Amino acid sequence: MAFNLLQAGFRLTVHNRHRERTAPLREAGAAVADTPAEAAAAADLLLVCVSDDDAVEAVLLEQPGAAIHGLRPGALVIDCSTISPATSRRLADALASRGIGYLDAPVTGGTEGARAGSLSVLVGGEPAALERARPVLEVIGGRITHFGAVGAGQEAKAVNQVLVAGSYAAVAEALALAERLGLDRPQVVEALKGGAAGSWALEHRSAGMIADHYPLGFKLALHRKDLAIALAAAADADLTLPITAQVAALEEVLISAGEGEQDVSVLARWFRVRG
Repeated sequence: MAFNLLQAGFRLTVHNRHRERTAPLREAGAAVADTPAEAAAAADLLLVCVSDDDAVEAVLLEQPGAAIHGLRPGALVIDCSTISPATSRRLADALASRGIGYLDAPVTGGTEGARAGSLSVLVGGEPAALERARPVLEVIGGRITHFGAVGAGQEAKAVNQVLVAGSYAAVAEALALAERLGLDRPQVVEALKGGAAGSWALEHRSAGMIADHYPLGFKLALHRKDLAIALAAAADADLTLPITAQVAALEEVLISAGEGEQDVSVLARWFRVRG
């Protein structure tokens, strides 16, 4: 995402909690800041993309050198992290007290979409703030959708992660059945992917599942975190999500077996590590 912004001509200052990860961006022309506050000091727009609620709150509000200490009134924070809607609303309120705007803008599309600049961006916040952010979002995303007030983007992302859970688990389970029946699994995939059973997961992740090789698109541990958000949102809405709950349980087994840093498609290994 940062490389694409640089290539689009944006003047960019970056900060990463793991300093070594900024080296390629420095070489590509970005300035590197030692703290979030330093990165935010001259920014009209501050884009954040970190792993979870605690990380966002630390980077924006809590840690020494947090971004809130560098942001100027009138700046706008674009938060591409996947966090709970309640945390997004709390962040928006804290920033608004300093005259700083906030959009929750979680993204979906994996590392492939990030590299290609084709992510789907799911936005919650004021329409005027979205229009201000749009030139940046159009570089990182191929589809930008406004769902409503702050928190609505995170709610849409929870729906996305429910769909990811079901589709990846279904592909893993179907391939396990094909293997047990003695079918040629690549042949099965080729035969089925253009029909009613076709999906992004079948198209892009089945080969890795068959090879038992899982190049990282999105970490299993982060997806399990996201399912917790979705299940909590469903509980608040008095809704039971039985498929999502089952996939979350499968992911717990795999995380306990040390697979949490693998791509979500490592769900295929559940059939090897269970029980």
